[in-house]
Amino acid sequence: MTFVPPGSGWPGDPAQPDTPVAHDPAEVRELAAASRTLAELTARQSVCRACPRLVEWREEVAAVRRRAFAEETYWGRPIAGWGEDRPEVLIVGLAPAAHGGNRTGRIFTGDRSGDWLFASLYRTGLAVQETSVRAGDGQRLVGARMVAAVRCAPPDNKPLPEERSACSPWLAREIELVAAGLRVVVALGGFAWQAVWPALREAGYLLPRPRPAFGHGVEVEIARDGTSARLLGCYHPSQQNTFTGRVTAEMLDQVFIRANVLRDV
Repeated sequence: MTFVPPGSGWPGDPAQPDTPVAHDPAEVRELAAASRTLAELTARQSVCRACPRLVEWREEVAAVRRRAFAEETYWGRPIAGWGEDRPEVLIVGLAPAAHGGNRTGRIFTGDRSGDWLFASLYRTGLAVQETSVRAGDGQRLVGARMVAAVRCAPPDNKPLPEERSACSPWLAREIELVAAGLRVVVALGGFAWQAVWPALREAGYLLPRPRPAFGHGVEVEIARDGTSARLLGCYHPSQQNTFTGRVTAEMLDQVFIRANVLRDV
């Protein structure tokens, strides 16, 4: 087996053996739209098989494994949204890391980007622990939820346009289900910024035109059902960005401090 079977006892696994599986983009849209609750939606996200290239890659990585994790069992499935069911802050990333989320079963968990991100969330009161190393490690988000625009680890960390489109209904429906209390959406990186725009529109948000360019600290007002929220841009805490100093701990903290201010407005 090159992935963890649903319902086998993995910490935080939202699915069961009878959870419906999407096998193509049309079924993703159908199952996402029919999900009445977050629990139902995340279960379906976590067993999706709509993109053959991504399914093959995530399961190959789970079978071959990195030497440092050779003795571990890899999750090897899509990564569902995680955190509060009624968040005020939604954090949107690109996709799971091959040996991070694809290994641990939780977004930004077990990789260096996550080390930077969770340390910042802890310092700004949005997480209860400074690190996130594995599912079931006691980490918990406070007033926040975390999702990926593409739910499977892609080769070279680059999903294809058709894979992004296929995955978009999962994100749009998740935003729709948490929209009532949502005050801030933080897009980590330019890809997340681009991906969240159509998802927000599909979830019923009114968005400005033309679309503002992505940048660190960019802030855009959006609204749904007469309630305003803010979309914030944040450079992704990738190894390249943190090693080169394009992203610093202070820069991350500033974005999440601003998110905390906006959630209380």
